[in-house]
Amino acid sequence: MNRWLLFTHLLGASIWLGGMIVMGALVPSLRRAGASREHIRAAARQFGRVSWVGMGLTVAAGLIAVVIEPGLMELPGFNAKVGLVVIAAGLALWHQIGASRQSPRVRGALQGIILLVTLAVFAIAAGW
Repeated sequence: MNRWLLFTHLLGASIWLGGMIVMGALVPSLRRAGASREHIRAAARQFGRVSWVGMGLTVAAGLIAVVIEPGLMELPGFNAKVGLVVIAAGLALWHQIGASRQSPRVRGALQGIILLVTLAVFAIAAGW
């Protein structure tokens, strides 16, 4: 894969996954510190904006790479990785659209599932 495309792909994926890990650690800390629900929502909204940019970079760079080098689609795990990215993005969109109407338990479960699916994408990319 072209180095710039690989860099962009990995940068976007790092923003997506890294942001989820940071938010997963940050929100409970904010709650314990007494942050208002509105402050936590503001942090979540900003994370949403940044994470979608990361996802967009990842997908755009991946699509361009596949157009330039169609052989990438033959790599082991390619279809599983793409399928899991679609699932993670779909779940994230569902979560983001419905977060205000979801119970904390449902929001937490969705966030956990999205994190696990995204970790699976990274595991496949790492050759597991």
